[in-house]
Amino acid sequence: MSTTNTTPSSVTMLGTGNAMCVNCYNTCFYLRSPRGGLLVDGGGGNGILRQLIKAKIPFESIRHMFVTHAHTDHIMGAIWMIRKISPMIFKGKHKGIFTIYCNDMVKKALLTMTDLMIPSKITKSIGSTVILQEVHDGEEVDIDDMKVTFFDIGSVNFKQYGFSAVLPDGQRLVCLGDEPYSMNSEPYARGCDWLMCEAFCLYKDRFVFNPYEKNHSTALDAGMLAQELGVKHLVLYHTEDTHLDTRAATYSAEVSQYYKGDIIVPNDLQSFDLV
Repeated sequence: MSTTNTTPSSVTMLGTGNAMCVNCYNTCFYLRSPRGGLLVDGGGGNGILRQLIKAKIPFESIRHMFVTHAHTDHIMGAIWMIRKISPMIFKGKHKGIFTIYCNDMVKKALLTMTDLMIPSKITKSIGSTVILQEVHDGEEVDIDDMKVTFFDIGSVNFKQYGFSAVLPDGQRLVCLGDEPYSMNSEPYARGCDWLMCEAFCLYKDRFVFNPYEKNHSTALDAGMLAQELGVKHLVLYHTEDTHLDTRAATYSAEVSQYYKGDIIVPNDLQSFDLV
């Protein structure tokens, strides 16, 4: 992979909320590299189209997408991306192929939903200009100028994959999906430069939001994890949405009780360079 381009990679958080949020969009983001990018999840509906427009990410530039798992707040936006991009490719407005990387359960769900929900002239593009690329635990894929390794996070609830991306400058970004850390993720997450991690709520609010009953973690858990793994930057997402105006401050304060690295608790549409 070339390292001559000095443009830094970046992340734009298109959504930061959990499944039932109404005051912010469901968690999804765009990982941009100097020569390409990867859309990670799509949220729960056609709001993904609005978020991409607001973020000034052109649809014609999106050629790669990864769907972590088949829960509605992650997979439904992918249906709308297929519906949007497939006609653009047919009309010559999108130069290339749109590839969605996913595990076998996600692929099955996407095939079923597209067959039932969108026009047949669009579903006919699946397998030609729209590719549902099933990936397996530990599989490496070159996505533009990034080397991406997909891995099974070891969910006890619902089959879910995360990924590790080696960026052109050699940094490593790891996405753990939206469930508590398991040892399956340890070889990928330990010592990474950027850790994307869910934090359903504050630990002090655990009896209000019941994260453990829903197989989620708290900000405090994420901080303890990041410190133990020795990561440099911790990005928290997939939170509740009851106090967005103070979320960054309160979550950062709780995390910093254990974690001594850089903490980012982004808002929807916030971008940050990976430097």
